[in-house]
Amino acid sequence: MPHPLPPASRLSDVDLRGALDKSAYKKRHGLVRTRLREIQLAYKFADKRAVVLIEGWDAVGKGGVIRRLTSPLDPRGYHVWPIGAPTEEERGEHYLQRFWRRLPPAGVMAVFDRSWYGRVLVERVEGFAKAADWKRGYGEINAFEKMLTDDGVRIVKLFLHISAETQSARLLDRMTDPLEAWKMTPSDLRNVELRPEYEAAIDEMFERCSPRNAPWHAVPFAQKAFGRIAALETVASCLSEGLDMALPPLDEKVAAAARKAGLLPAAKAKALARGRKRGS
Repeated sequence: MPHPLPPASRLSDVDLRGALDKSAYKKRHGLVRTRLREIQLAYKFADKRAVVLIEGWDAVGKGGVIRRLTSPLDPRGYHVWPIGAPTEEERGEHYLQRFWRRLPPAGVMAVFDRSWYGRVLVERVEGFAKAADWKRGYGEINAFEKMLTDDGVRIVKLFLHISAETQSARLLDRMTDPLEAWKMTPSDLRNVELRPEYEAAIDEMFERCSPRNAPWHAVPFAQKAFGRIAALETVASCLSEGLDMALPPLDEKVAAAARKAGLLPAAKAKALARGRKRGS
């Protein structure tokens, strides 16, 4: 499995020239799909938890990454949380409370389409949070994530990046596609006007919220094929690092029943039940 993208520093440092041809994409996509399935099973049997955050520019392709991330997985072992504006009830709570309620149980992965970083991004830029509140947010978020990682939760944070010109072109494509136009809101176009403010907020987010145990990774997304593979491979590499990937052997009772039913020779059933011990 290729190495993950390096931790992000500044948007201006991201090389957007990455590209893959169809053959390379197909090969790497097949490999990473298998790896993601293996990772999900390893987390299930080790009772481990994972959180994947997907942030990025409007129209960059977050939904496509999430679909490809989850398509090889057993739906019982993950949950996708699309994050929009807080409800009236949630506005009366601490902003992190709604995310606490969505954290995964043992053996499960949670994927957040947008996340608690809204406090230092959209709430900062749009003025939905007071300056004192969003400035305090960096420390609160770091403390929140440290509690999770100290408790064994693996966190992967991706920011999908494109140029301003590419974003404008994709927004125009979305507006003219009947299957995509429903996603558009006036705020999408307002965000284009506020892009310099968002760039400054994103760079500060990278600088202040990329500890060693949960760094940000900026994914080049000028070519969607390249961006999707880079995103999936980064998730797979980060989630599998230091993880025992050995799967449990066939249950001995199942092996005995298969032998009794004549489906497996005795030696084969015994070998499958013995398998390879985890950690070996």
